[in-house]
Amino acid sequence: MTRGAVFVAIAAAIGNFLQGWDNATIAGSVLYIKREFHLETQPTIEGLIVATSLIGATVITTFSGPVADWLGRRPMLIISSVLYFLSGLVMLWAPNVYMLLLARLLDGFGIGLAVTLVPVYISETAPPEIRGLLNTLPQFTGSAGMFLSYCMVFGMSLKASPSWRMMLGVLSIPSLLYFALALFYLPESPRWLVSKGRMKEAKKVLQQLRGREDVSGEMALLLEGLDVGGETAIEEYVISPDNDLSGNQDHEVEKDRIKLYGAEEGQSWIAKPVAGQSTLGMVSRQGSMANRSMLMDPMVTLFGSVHEKLPEMGMGSMRSMLFSNFGSMFNVNPDNQAKNDQWDEENLQREEDNAGSDHSGNESDDNLRSPLLRQDTNAEKENHGEQLGSVGIGGGWQLAYRKDEQNSGGLKRIYLHQEGGAAASRRGSLLSIPGTDGPSDGELVHAAALVSHSVLRADDVTSHQSIGLATDKKPEAAAKGPSWRDLFEPGVKHALVVGVGLQILQQFSGINGVLYYTPQILEQAGVGVLLANLGLTSESASLLISGLTTLLMLPSIGVAMRLMDIAGRRWLLLSTLPVLLVTLVMLVLGNVLDLGSVPHAVISTVSVIVYFCCFVMGFGPIPNILCSEIFPTRVRGLCIAICALTFWICDIIVTYSLPVMLNSIGLAGVFSIYAVVCSIAWVFVFLKVPETKGMPLEVITEFFAVGAKQNAESGSN
Repeated sequence: MTRGAVFVAIAAAIGNFLQGWDNATIAGSVLYIKREFHLETQPTIEGLIVATSLIGATVITTFSGPVADWLGRRPMLIISSVLYFLSGLVMLWAPNVYMLLLARLLDGFGIGLAVTLVPVYISETAPPEIRGLLNTLPQFTGSAGMFLSYCMVFGMSLKASPSWRMMLGVLSIPSLLYFALALFYLPESPRWLVSKGRMKEAKKVLQQLRGREDVSGEMALLLEGLDVGGETAIEEYVISPDNDLSGNQDHEVEKDRIKLYGAEEGQSWIAKPVAGQSTLGMVSRQGSMANRSMLMDPMVTLFGSVHEKLPEMGMGSMRSMLFSNFGSMFNVNPDNQAKNDQWDEENLQREEDNAGSDHSGNESDDNLRSPLLRQDTNAEKENHGEQLGSVGIGGGWQLAYRKDEQNSGGLKRIYLHQEGGAAASRRGSLLSIPGTDGPSDGELVHAAALVSHSVLRADDVTSHQSIGLATDKKPEAAAKGPSWRDLFEPGVKHALVVGVGLQILQQFSGINGVLYYTPQILEQAGVGVLLANLGLTSESASLLISGLTTLLMLPSIGVAMRLMDIAGRRWLLLSTLPVLLVTLVMLVLGNVLDLGSVPHAVISTVSVIVYFCCFVMGFGPIPNILCSEIFPTRVRGLCIAICALTFWICDIIVTYSLPVMLNSIGLAGVFSIYAVVCSIAWVFVFLKVPETKGMPLEVITEFFAVGAKQNAESGSN
């Protein structure tokens, strides 16, 4: 079902392939450029040849996000491919240094657009369950581009008179492929289309990406993602199958019960508000104070509560839950799933023993009595009309609506998710519902709910069957567009702190220094001597060493792709950053202590290889992945531009401060600073960076809004 999204992500990631290709070719060709233009005595010009692309990327990034919010993601990717192609042609021709600098500037423009927008594009088109995997593709294709480019440049270096123009000009060939795919194959981001009110186009794109006709649930989700800010409440419900499966929609329901309707005709459930606070509520209200004492952002725990595993429940039990039966868009066959899967009987009996104590609880929160999806009585139908519906939005989440009693004609939007953890299984999981015979198969589940105002109106959605029709209409929120004022919303500010912080720490964690030092380390290890004995020149040996180093990254990125949606982004960062710290400490010790040439070479070589492998598994791809996930649709381009601008500015600072630092404090001092930054980065991730795996983008931004609110409340107290 997700084949379309996978192919689209691969095609978009070619932009990063071209970036990696260019990085390697300029590193290899600059040796020959210096000879032709006699730049040995002009280090400033030599530095500009390499740095102009960084300058171009920085300049283009300053307005790439707002322009992408205006024109769309796809046109910007097409422009990026054109810039790559033109820069390759100019570099192939370049009669002098000045034309070469112009070509490098154009190349930097293309790089800046690709690096900034490809992760955004992939995040906005990928399903939540594999978004992390697909968004690791840019890291993989970038490293693959570097490796293949090093191979090409190495082969050319074996000639009697290598041509640097040919090395750089070859970029035009793969850029043509990128242009063709961007122009004829890549669709526009459905989220951007919805933000512009182009609903029919967005629906068609989603149908192509998901491989199915019914995308009403995700279309409704994309509509709700247009909102920025707003009050969000956390509620909880116990949900069971509806015993009345005769198709009679008019039977009365008590006021403390809620009627839920599934995405498929004939599916319905009963929901009852739960006394007290849900797991999410306890985390956000009580846990925030506890976390404050240890400086951890309560939002981190709030996110983490969603990813807790159900402790006493097997996979068969998991799949029999309400949310599988709702027809979540990634189930192979929801109908068969509902018929074949059953609860674990032992766990059922265990929960029944606890049901009595929970049944006597009294609801103390009036908001919990507000119907989620209400089956109206005959009297209520005269005033309110038909009941509303619920649809799957992926990642185990459901989107539901109810009427807003405080706002005539308004709607409340609810994101539902099955609660996990021991507390959920103990507290009323099998709460008997008055007026029913009780659950027949134990198919009851706790559902946490994020409740907020909807961008739709009650007259847009009058029944479950009309949700698809409502998403065909252009919403009022589509006319607003991005605003700098939205950046000051608490949830957006919170997300910007995370995104900008990660970009700064990534650049100062040592990757540029280790890349700079790698040829020297491998030379000391005797690799250069070995290659020289094979008849290779020093230039060819250096290129081959760099190519082999890049090759080592690819298997590690493959592992990261596999783990990104299983272990998660946060886990990978917390696991790999300590390894980066250890390798940097080993490099410091290797340069401070006199260990002898052989031990020094072995320790340095192993440390560099391990550093590279762990960096590309965690701190390499994850900052860009998270930055593409944590911002609301309406300001995503603007926020991404801020994060990308931070990335390029820090890249320039680190690149050009490295030689100065090497001369002043030496290699051991530089790596010591990098080690300290890695320590700070681990603490920052532990305290501030949440886990976003498997969550729809709109739910992620809602969690940031809730977390920011709770953070402010706990801070004021």
